[in-house]
Amino acid sequence: MSKIVELFGKAPGTRQNWQSLIRQQKCPFLGKRCYKVRKSDPGTSIGTCTVIYGREPAPILICPTRLIERRQIFVDCLHLLTAHQPGNELHIVSEVSIPGGSVDYFLVSARNGRVRDFVGIELQTLDTTGTVWPERQRLLKELNVTRGDDADQSDKTYGMNWKMTAKTILVQMHHKIQTFEHLNKKLALITQDKLLDYMSKEFNFGHLSNPANIGDAMHFHAYSVSEQIDHTYRLSLQSRLSTDTSGIAVCLGLKAEAKVGLEEIVRALQEKISPATLFTPM
Repeated sequence: MSKIVELFGKAPGTRQNWQSLIRQQKCPFLGKRCYKVRKSDPGTSIGTCTVIYGREPAPILICPTRLIERRQIFVDCLHLLTAHQPGNELHIVSEVSIPGGSVDYFLVSARNGRVRDFVGIELQTLDTTGTVWPERQRLLKELNVTRGDDADQSDKTYGMNWKMTAKTILVQMHHKIQTFEHLNKKLALITQDKLLDYMSKEFNFGHLSNPANIGDAMHFHAYSVSEQIDHTYRLSLQSRLSTDTSGIAVCLGLKAEAKVGLEEIVRALQEKISPATLFTPM
């Protein structure tokens, strides 16, 4: 049995026109073609969102975009817009560069085209080692999308890069949180509960606020993945932690500085907000 739990956002246990889904290669969360493509064949999207690994029966997310299901993660960050006022518009702006790197999304509160408040939102799921492609092809064989002799017969497998994924994202957060804290703004890391559990065990998380403290600049939102009665999978907020720049430094033992003016980020956001970025819950 295939270890692929979701392909192009759909669970194998649900009724789908798989021939059409594979042909369209569409990501239902972005509303466009899946950007995860084969290195050897850029015209083919891999489409793997969620998998099973090892003896762990629970699904593991391997695509960050999977986290934006129903846009619930943005709703769950609304309380971090502490300067938001009734009547302001909400926008979701993607890929904005700040000192320390690029931020996946900004949830922006604006009035009359002017930014009044914002929250940075980073997405992180587990990175894999090896290749998921053979498992994908075996699933297509089970779904009768490919013939047996067309399915990938490779015995190559994949693994979960727990340590590198956790350390890399914490280092990135340490670089970026200093900017947000300097501006008295919030940054939220959105991840799966399993990855946050791993980070809590492998790094020093004992000093983090649990439940989260609204006054902290750095927030961790962890989501669980559960199978529904109709065999689809759904995300739900499981836990929230928070800390500040010093707290992230305690986790990693790193030191760095990143100062930036509020005007820089506001200018970048105002250049991007438009009717197309308006936040409309799905």
